[in-house]
Amino acid sequence: MRIAEYYSHLNGLEFLMVHQPVIWKEIKRVITATDAGQCKTKVSKERNMVGKQLYSPKEMNERIRTGFQEFGWQESRVSYWVTHDAKLIRRTLQMNENDQRKEILAAGHTPIFSYNQTDFVKNRVAVEVQFGKYAFVAFDLFVKHLAFFVSDVIDVGVEILPMKQMQSEMSSGPGYYEGELYNLIREGRGVPSVPLVLVGVAP
Repeated sequence: MRIAEYYSHLNGLEFLMVHQPVIWKEIKRVITATDAGQCKTKVSKERNMVGKQLYSPKEMNERIRTGFQEFGWQESRVSYWVTHDAKLIRRTLQMNENDQRKEILAAGHTPIFSYNQTDFVKNRVAVEVQFGKYAFVAFDLFVKHLAFFVSDVIDVGVEILPMKQMQSEMSSGPGYYEGELYNLIREGRGVPSVPLVLVGVAP
């Protein structure tokens, strides 16, 4: 695959190029080392594409996962406790998970355990590869990357998406770069409040 387009939100790419050039080089190498042609293994059963060979999200994800793992990237989780009280959530938001639980219990409420997981993290950079349903992209951008940034686990989030050209040869449903770029820009220059790099890939 190749990087066809990219968009830097809140100077995410500039941060990588200045402070994490090796990390940015690794991301590019993993993408370019993934042969999309070999992942065109899914035979469509959809009414308007019956029998057509499509790119398999599962195959592409697996190849990309292997590539990142070879460079030492690992899955990461941020755990936290939630409750129904908005004021209490605001008060506990910046606390570590143990203190959050104690504070919620002390206030007489029931703490509910939750977490955010991201695919790959290394040197305070998170990468999400999204060939799945379009709704997951918004969750990545506005929840996952933001949660890791607010928790001081990462400085930048990277979201890898297919270009529309590639997405049109996948099963219906996945998000695509052009559409998610529109959604991101529509929110305004400072939303979400985490530096991001949106990467559009193509065969």
